[in-house]
Amino acid sequence: MNFDEEINRIGTHSTKWDMMESYTGVSNDGGLPMWVADMDFRPPHSVRKLLQEYVDVGVYGYFGDDGLYRNSICWWMDHRHGWQIEPDWIFSTHGLVNGTAMCVEAFTAPGDAVILFTPVYHAFHRILKEAGREIRELPLANRDGRYEMDFDTYETMLTGSERMIVLCSPHNPGGRVWTQGELTALGSFAKRHNLMIVSDEIHHDLVFPGHKHLPLAVADPSITDRLLMLTAPTKTFNLAGIHTGNVIVPDPDLRAAFASKMGALGISPNAVAQFVYPGAYSPEGAEWLEECIAYLDGNRKIFDAGIAALPGVRSMPLESTYLSWVDFSGTGMEQAEFTRRVSEDAKIGINKGPAFGKGGDSFLRFNIATRRALVEDAVERLHKAFADLQ
Repeated sequence: MNFDEEINRIGTHSTKWDMMESYTGVSNDGGLPMWVADMDFRPPHSVRKLLQEYVDVGVYGYFGDDGLYRNSICWWMDHRHGWQIEPDWIFSTHGLVNGTAMCVEAFTAPGDAVILFTPVYHAFHRILKEAGREIRELPLANRDGRYEMDFDTYETMLTGSERMIVLCSPHNPGGRVWTQGELTALGSFAKRHNLMIVSDEIHHDLVFPGHKHLPLAVADPSITDRLLMLTAPTKTFNLAGIHTGNVIVPDPDLRAAFASKMGALGISPNAVAQFVYPGAYSPEGAEWLEECIAYLDGNRKIFDAGIAALPGVRSMPLESTYLSWVDFSGTGMEQAEFTRRVSEDAKIGINKGPAFGKGGDSFLRFNIATRRALVEDAVERLHKAFADLQ
């Protein structure tokens, strides 16, 4: 796979490229999009082949017999993550933001508090607010530029109205891969306070050398009676526009409750996803993924080195994801000033840290899943924008 291939996405109805000015204020003319989390790479040939076969049929009626789709998910979870699941544990939702919202609707009520370890993926905040749930922000401890969960502190912050934890594993935007010990401590915390857990593991395949993702269901099997696992191939294989994710529910009682909520809302699977996802969750997909991770690792090293050369600026060590979380606090600048320099002077579209909740004020998030030449361009732009610091 040629990840350096220049693919012109302008004018293709791409949110990342065509809507950058609307969302970030950076002009589409000369701006560099490093914000929304999709990659500028073609998915594996095995995916595109199945999609072409689907197009060539010429009739796009209701999809039937999802056995291959379900079995490919089971194969991938076992092959890639050592997690044995059953086909009937899997529910298809309209992406994982929708999947998270469905879990919130099925297992909490308006007025209940839902725990987020912040800063964390901004969409969680949005859906909880719209659903009328109270957001309980438990801050991640930033210890020498690395996020950790601090359960001793969290014990003093609960009010008793909490009903659910929404976990981001691996963590977006900090890039942490949670350890066995951290996940076991999380399970114990949830049991002590009788909390459901929604574990959004959409970035679980994008893990850099030296780190290993553990599905929460594997790390702590004792909590499956309160656990909803969320996975998808969309981030892994750059298929976000297909908007289909998996809610995997090991416990039969939780499964029945979730199925009831799905039925009540009349949600049906996406035929395109069910047709093409087996091409992703395949040996060919696994080979493509290894090449992609190696390429992203090269981008990560170039970007981190460029950031490290800016006095007072620091990127968190990226263990997973392709989203670099960059701390500007050491510059002494106000949030508005360093954001202005990145957006207006460097003309880079980014995600602003405050959107991720408490602890995000001094940060910006950069998407490095693009051609290496553009990562190098971003570094050069940032150095010019902060030249007075050097």
